[in-house]
Amino acid sequence: MTQGMRAVALLSCCLALPAPAAENVFLITLDGLRWQELFSGGEAELVHDEAYTPAPEYVPGNFWQGSAEVRRAALMPFFWDTIAVRGTLIGNRLRGSEVNVSNRQWFSYPGYNEILTGFDDPEIVSNDRVPNRNVTVLEWVNRQPGFEGQVAAFASWEVFPWIINEDRSGVPVNAGFESASGLISERERYLNRLQSQTPSPFNTVRLDVFTHHFALEYLARESPRLLYIAYGETDDFAHSGDYRRYLDAAHRTDGFIRELWNFVQSDPRYRDRTTFVITTDHGRGSGAGWTTHDIDTPGADHIWVALLGPGIPARGELSGGAVFSQSQMAATVAELLGLHYRDRLEIGASILPSLD
Repeated sequence: MTQGMRAVALLSCCLALPAPAAENVFLITLDGLRWQELFSGGEAELVHDEAYTPAPEYVPGNFWQGSAEVRRAALMPFFWDTIAVRGTLIGNRLRGSEVNVSNRQWFSYPGYNEILTGFDDPEIVSNDRVPNRNVTVLEWVNRQPGFEGQVAAFASWEVFPWIINEDRSGVPVNAGFESASGLISERERYLNRLQSQTPSPFNTVRLDVFTHHFALEYLARESPRLLYIAYGETDDFAHSGDYRRYLDAAHRTDGFIRELWNFVQSDPRYRDRTTFVITTDHGRGSGAGWTTHDIDTPGADHIWVALLGPGIPARGELSGGAVFSQSQMAATVAELLGLHYRDRLEIGASILPSLD
């Protein structure tokens, strides 16, 4: 493949569908959140394992006690009182619902490339800060008529400017410990100062609260039509083996997504015109393997998807049926916006037809 071909490695066309399902789409990822916690809540075995939860008395009891339905509703209330009622949840393997990654790495950069491009690039084999040779759906949509300058990304992990290839794509990316810049609000100036004064427990990932509020401020000011938010704490607390803080991070991020939804529903520019597509970049192992993920970790290729908003049927929690792929996310985002997106390998078809 020539360098020029690499720059346009994603072959796609922009044939308009009969009508867009949504005027706006928010793509949201929770790094490394297991399907087990999303669909069953906290695991009592991990809560009571001193290697992962030295002080189980500090874990809210309703995160890990009672039935799976009680535990999951306590841990992720927005997912279960709103998305499960008005949208669709996919990936509870206990009910025969499956979503898998198609790349053979089972960690972050390959997973985010697959989410954002619709295919596995076998040459992406590390999390190094290397500009992505592939065109993401963010970059592609940003080139379509009516979407120019209407795409943005906010992420906790500092590698996202390379994954999205900010320099080539023209998509603004605020990631890692980066401050807000440009014509910013007084609140953003305060967030800049607060972020610089707040230590993160992680070397390459800022606390999600800053990603979230930088995104909210940008949203209120710029009204992008396609917004990507990548939260990161769940993965890093898991790698640290801290099950309590992993659960806390999942619960907190659920609250952030509720706040985003409430903002959308309160703003006439977005109300009833905006769809959320929510997923994760990889799964994790079970038992002692819950802290990690890679090709040698069974189950690390098992993920989930949640959808809410125009164009999404109120199917609730799916059981059985089609097996879905991480590679379908990019085409799904585009189809919701009324665009036909086809990756170079023809494997990333939208999941929407399977939900009808």
